[in-house]
Amino acid sequence: MKSRFRVVETHTMSIMHRYTIGQLAKAANVPASTIRYYERRGLVLPTSRSDGNYRLFDAEALGRLMFVRSAQSAGFTLSDIAELLLLREDRVAPCDEVQGLIASRLDQVVEQINHLEAVDGMLRDWLKVCKGAQRSGKCAVLIGLQSSKKKKCAKSKQTP
Repeated sequence: MKSRFRVVETHTMSIMHRYTIGQLAKAANVPASTIRYYERRGLVLPTSRSDGNYRLFDAEALGRLMFVRSAQSAGFTLSDIAELLLLREDRVAPCDEVQGLIASRLDQVVEQINHLEAVDGMLRDWLKVCKGAQRSGKCAVLIGLQSSKKKKCAKSKQTP
């Protein structure tokens, strides 16, 4: 009876393509370490193990991996992605929840843009100051940053 089961299992394995972690990494164009990390986070899980105890992944795992990478490129956190994966598996269209995640991510992007615009303005100002003070042989920006750091250190020492 065991040998019959084994033949069926081998036959099933040959019909459905299984990936080792290295093959899955190559198919998704990511390092194997990334897949191991996603596995620890529960985002991509092996479907079985080989006789040699290698983790085996199926086409669905490859699809999940591609989903994770796409969601990451849109700026979603791994926690958001885990939630999106759960919503994706739900049979009811979870549009409200997905829209909430997208709106939240969009708010974060707007905040990052505002921060980057402030940094852009600061760097442009520093560049002007630096160019203006270049003849003196002393970089006004470095002097300003140093005194700014001392002020911050003094403030932090006063606050317990």
